[in-house]
This record gives sequence, structure tokens and C-alpha cells, in this order.
Amino acid sequence: MASATSQATDTRNLSPLTQRSVWKALQTHFESVRELHLRELFAQDPSRGERMTVEGAGLFLDYSKNRITDETVKLLVRLAEETGLSNRIEAMFRGEKINVTEKRAVLHIALRAPKGSSILVDGADVVPEVHVVLVKMEAFANRVRSGEWKGHTGKRIRNVINIGIGGSDLGPVMAYEALRHFSDRSLTFRFVSNVDGTDFAEAVQDLDPAETLFIISSKTFTTLETMTNAHSARDWSLAGLGRDEKSVAKHFVAVSTNSAEVTKFGIDTANMFGFWDWVGGRYSMDSAIGLSTMLAIGPENFRAMLDGFHQMDEHFRSAPLERNLPVLLGLLGIWYNNFFGAQTVAVLPYEQYLKRFPAYLQQLTMESNGKHVTLDGAHVDYATGPIYWGEPGTNGQHSFYQLIHQGTNLIPCDFIAFTSTLNPLGRHHDMLIANVFAQTEALAFGKTAEEVRSEGTPDWLVPHRVFEGNRPSNTILADRLTPHTLGKLVALYEHSVFTQGAIWQINSFDQWGVELGKALAQRIIPELESATEPPLKHDSSTNNLIRKYRQSKQKS
Repeated sequence: MASATSQATDTRNLSPLTQRSVWKALQTHFESVRELHLRELFAQDPSRGERMTVEGAGLFLDYSKNRITDETVKLLVRLAEETGLSNRIEAMFRGEKINVTEKRAVLHIALRAPKGSSILVDGADVVPEVHVVLVKMEAFANRVRSGEWKGHTGKRIRNVINIGIGGSDLGPVMAYEALRHFSDRSLTFRFVSNVDGTDFAEAVQDLDPAETLFIISSKTFTTLETMTNAHSARDWSLAGLGRDEKSVAKHFVAVSTNSAEVTKFGIDTANMFGFWDWVGGRYSMDSAIGLSTMLAIGPENFRAMLDGFHQMDEHFRSAPLERNLPVLLGLLGIWYNNFFGAQTVAVLPYEQYLKRFPAYLQQLTMESNGKHVTLDGAHVDYATGPIYWGEPGTNGQHSFYQLIHQGTNLIPCDFIAFTSTLNPLGRHHDMLIANVFAQTEALAFGKTAEEVRSEGTPDWLVPHRVFEGNRPSNTILADRLTPHTLGKLVALYEHSVFTQGAIWQINSFDQWGVELGKALAQRIIPELESATEPPLKHDSSTNNLIRKYRQSKQKS
């Protein structure tokens, strides 16, 4: 097994990305196809819409409405081959420490590995550990869901509040909303992440402390925002339960690895669910961080979600690069980001349950690939990490689609849709899906001035009603939004992020960029709270803002 050091050395031996012959070939190719319109491409190849599709792990991808030719795909695949993508994939699956800045393995794939499989980290098989935690989670979830677990006063738990931030919040929130159809409706689920007191206050506004269980999700149990909210939750719970400290053990559980801090808080470590340093926060929704998800949808559905993840993992590992869904999505992202100069990607799920999916992807993609140096610390001379954003359809059509259709920015789009709905209601689903297909068609082909004039439009109005088209999109189709399907979708984007990071030669698994602001905040907090005027040694703007805040605070 290669060490972290040898992995870093292997990467250093790669020549600079933009100096590679395949990169230069892509640049030359781009110049020759950049003006091609999708109308021409489809006219030249009537079967394009059938050919440029891939199916894998139960997901169907139509990538024909992209500004590419067969040669584009060949060159992009060659880029993946020559930058060692396949080797990087295998290194991850072997448990090598590919997170070189933190000297850690990257093994979210182990969280969904079937029982009996084996993945080694430093010579130890981690899969059995994963299943021990899963079994513990299942036993706890069954006790809460059945009513066997009682609160301090003997009342049944009816409310579950997950307190976390970042990956300890975005994943659970997204999964709960996405799988609400499968959730136990006798339980209320809420999520607190923001250190803004309003977030906590609103979450508990109408709840009974005797019926409320808190899940405190913090690996270190020291995260500022999470522990501030956790202590407020403790105070609120104790206030409603007669200030009996023993009640904490019945109304709080922890997802953490710091047993000392968990014990100090008053949580029984028997109700502490652990995970590992090879699980990054934004890749952790299928670990113990997903405890709230399991409580909502039940262990069986949670296992189905894990199986969906695993199916996409296996597809990513084994499918040829040119037929590999995550690889293709990643390569198309590089095509637009690095050659067309597109700075954003819109993710547009035509499924109301996926309303938080774009927000979840923001952390997954931008915290992973928002990097300005390569693995060996050299500044990149190319763009990395585009901005991800989106809203569920059809809402976005009456909001920002105007800019996508007729604005001056090129915005590649991922449309996500399901052939069957979980809530059949008259014509609703056919109308929803008609909008998916219509939007991708309109974006691709637009409407020419001649077509507008033929409708009797006055000449002065024609320019305003022209749609240039040639706006690229992918369409991802699945049967239904089940736990199984959600796992596949999340893994699809996880591995797409991996693909791009590997080609860009950056570390997709650290996040040093979040540290500086947090460290400065720790310095500023006592300056805001000081009873006397503190000496300030920031820049003039920050010093003035602190003084302004303190003056306003004293008046209120």
C-alpha cells in the first residue's frame, strides 16, 4: 500500500495540467467548436439524442444537449486517463491517505460497504466498525420509534431536534426533506445549525421538553456554533424538566468521538454514536450523522439508502470512463468551467422533496473544490470549483430562468426528474415532467428571429422575443425518489466532485478556507462582550464596526 507521502510524490510528478498535450488539444478543439450551435449538432446527427445517453446504477443521463462533439468526449476522457483518474479512484477505494494535507484516508465509500466486504486503513479493516455503529443506531432508532425510549417524565418522545452545522446539518436536513414521504409522521423533526439565537428559539417554540430529544452532532464536541446551541438546548430542556440534571441523559444523545466532553455535558456515552477521521463532514450523511434520518425513515429505509450509495460507488469504480455517470458529469463540468469560462452550475430538481438538494450540493462541491493550490502547494493557473446553486422546478422558471435563457452568462444546468411521482394528483406529474423536457429543449434550440417574425411579431419587438438557445443541460432521470434513489444521486455528485478534483490536481477533502474567519471570530467575541472598552488591533474598518456595535448594544 502506498503511503500518503508516496501519493503526494506521485502527484508532484504529474506535469502541470495546462502544459499537458491533451489540455492543449482540448483548447485547440474548443476554438474549432465554440461557435457550433446545438441546432447544427442535432441536424447533423439525428440520432444524437439516443446516442449521447448513459444508464448506470438505475440512473439515466441524457447529455446530448451539451455543446460537445464525439471528439470532445474522446479528448475529455483522454484527459481523465492521462491525469491518472483511475489510479486515484483505486487509491481511494484501497484506503490510501489521499487527503494529503491532513494525512487521512477518504472513505465515505466504507460507510455503505456491505457487511463482509473489506477496506483497510493502516492495516485495519474498517467495515466491521461501520456495521457495529449501524447496528447500534438501529437499536436506538427502533426504541425511539416504537415508544420504548421514554423521556425523563415517562412521556414518549415525539420531537427530534438535530443540532449540528455544515455537514452535520446540511445532509440530515436534505435527507429528511427528500425522504419525508417515508418518514414517521407521528414524530416531528427540526434542525438547528445557525448560531443566530432565532434558529434555536423558533425550533423549540411550540414543543414540550418532556417529549423532545436532541441529537448533538459534533465530532469533537467543541464546534462553537453547535455547542453554543447545544448548551442553549440543555438550558431549555432543564428549565422544562424541573432542573433535574439526570434528565439530560434521557433527552440528549451525541454523534461524536469525544467521550470526555460528551460525559461532561451529561450524555450517557452508551448513547454516543461515533464515526472516524476518514469521514469528511460533507460526506457524512450516511454515517452516524444520519441518525436523525434513520429515526425519521426507519432502519430498513436507511439501509436501502446505503445500498443506493453503494451501487453508485461500484458503478464509479468499474464502469469505463466514457460510460461512467459521475466521470461524465465531472468532465462536462471541466469543459464548461475551464474552456467556456462558465462560473456557475444550476441544479434544478423537478421534485419538491428535493428542495434542499441544491443547498446540500453547495457544500459538497464548493467546500471540496474551492481550492487555489494543487496538492503540492503550487498556485493553479486555471479555474477550479464553480458555484453551484438552484431551486426546485417549476418555481425557478418564474424566477431566475429568465437569466439562463436570455442573459449574458452561460450557465450549464442539471435537470433532475422522476418518471413516477410519490403523490399522484390528477395531471400534476405529467405537467411537471412536460416542463422539464420543454425547458431543456428551449435552452438548447431557442427561437430564431425568423420564427418570432413568422408569428406576426412587430419588428421592434422581435429582438426582445428571440431566444439564442445553445444553453447546455444534462437531464438525469430515475424511476421514483426512494431512499435507494437518493443514495445513488448523492453518490453521483460525490464522485463527480472527486473526478474534477483529481483532474485539477487539488485536494477535494480538506477545508482550510473555513478556519481563518472562525479563528478571528473567537478573538472578536470577547471584544464585543467586554464590560470595558477593549484595546482593538484590527484594521480601521473592523475596529469601527466593533465600536459601533458596542455603542448600539449599550443603548439597547
